[in-house]
Amino acid sequence: MAGPVSATGRQVSVTEVSPRDGLQSEKVFVPTQDKIRLVESLVAAGIRSVELTSFVSPRAVPQMRDAAELVRHFRGRAGVRFSALVPNLRGAEAAIEAGIDAVVMFASASESHNLKNVNRSRADSMAGFRQIARIAEEAGVALHGAIATAFGCPFEGDVPVGNLVDQARRYRDLGISRITLGDTTGMATPGNVVPVLDALRTAVPEVGIALHFHNTRGVGLACAYAGLLHGIRDFEASVGGIGGCPFVPRATGNIATEDFVYMCEESGFPTGIDLGKLIEAAGTAERILGRELPGQVMKAGPRLALSSMDVVRTANG
Repeated sequence: MAGPVSATGRQVSVTEVSPRDGLQSEKVFVPTQDKIRLVESLVAAGIRSVELTSFVSPRAVPQMRDAAELVRHFRGRAGVRFSALVPNLRGAEAAIEAGIDAVVMFASASESHNLKNVNRSRADSMAGFRQIARIAEEAGVALHGAIATAFGCPFEGDVPVGNLVDQARRYRDLGISRITLGDTTGMATPGNVVPVLDALRTAVPEVGIALHFHNTRGVGLACAYAGLLHGIRDFEASVGGIGGCPFVPRATGNIATEDFVYMCEESGFPTGIDLGKLIEAAGTAERILGRELPGQVMKAGPRLALSSMDVVRTANG
């Protein structure tokens, strides 16, 4: 188990994934200019790492068909790191050509989900990553790795921790220094997060770990807090709580960025993000999508956002 956390080691980094994971399942195409408007509002709130899009087949994920246009728009933006998910060499080449800052290779910890998600075996995905690592290094583009279904698979159930360890070691051997554990299916619990973290810290202590939780069963923030107490300082979240994997049954959204930032700041884990402006960004997302979003802090506001007594009626009787 992790020991007590020092005050100097409490700074939390947040990667915003709403432009990619948040929008990928939307049935109606979100105009590129609206995506740009959303990202600009997030950057204005102090977000400094954005997973902007994914370079996947437009037939598989139509929402991502403007990936290159988005990357070109934000290319060279000082002070913000933009990343893109790439499932194969073709996607990596397109992302690098467009000018992305970092590419994120991903494969599932379970064979079934990998077949559904990218139509490839886990072995084929990992074999293809060697070429991606080579061209990223040649182009001077940062390289990250992600493990989907890290805490459970909707088709196979619990995933052996050995699968995660093997995949993490393969990523490390490709020169990757940051690995995201994705709770793609919302099957994580505070109780199964910690053993996975312990196993990976033992197997690949030189690799940084980020956590990405979905709120499918209402315990996403509890899982994130377990990670915080266990020393993790790198998280991914989606403003308003939007998102979900299109290749997972009964999928729902990610933990809401504004809810996570509120929890961190109120618990003594600074993020450097302006919560008020982040709530405004959540409102922008809600207006773009035209429906109420599941985030809670965007509705209630910060804890000390006080109200006048005359905004509610006085009880009678």
